[in-house]
Amino acid sequence: MSPTFIVRRATPEDEAGVSELLLASYPGLMRTAYDQTILEAALPLITRANPALLSAGTYYLAVNEDGFAAGCGGWSRERPGSSEVRPELAHIRHFATRPEWLGRGIGRQLFRRCEEDARLSGVRRFECQASLNAEGFYAALGFISVGRIEVRIGPGPMLQSVLMERTI
Repeated sequence: MSPTFIVRRATPEDEAGVSELLLASYPGLMRTAYDQTILEAALPLITRANPALLSAGTYYLAVNEDGFAAGCGGWSRERPGSSEVRPELAHIRHFATRPEWLGRGIGRQLFRRCEEDARLSGVRRFECQASLNAEGFYAALGFISVGRIEVRIGPGPMLQSVLMERTI
């Protein structure tokens, strides 16, 4: 029997735990889709928790009764990398599940929480800048691929990604 998880809001105090979760997840999952040179430049930047997301009240952790975090993810009104806000649009952000917990519905549970809270805030559509390895996950949630994009990772490399969208 699988452990039961609840989804709770992340806080700034979760920064170290979220960073550890991202570091446990991204390197192994992303190496199936990206060249090692790109990963060496990008991983130090994308495996750190985003303080603005942790403070926003729209970023979540999937935790068990012992407080163990198996997954994280959230949404923002601001387009990633900018301060652009469009009415009724939000952006799915920084999702990860520990590799040993993949396939147990944790990502789906996190997404449902994002969807519920965003809908209550007047959001009607999500966009997502999905990494190439995550495209299938988002497609399974009902996201449609709009096309390939390049996402600048801080001062580092451009990361091939997929712009996806979903009506909620």
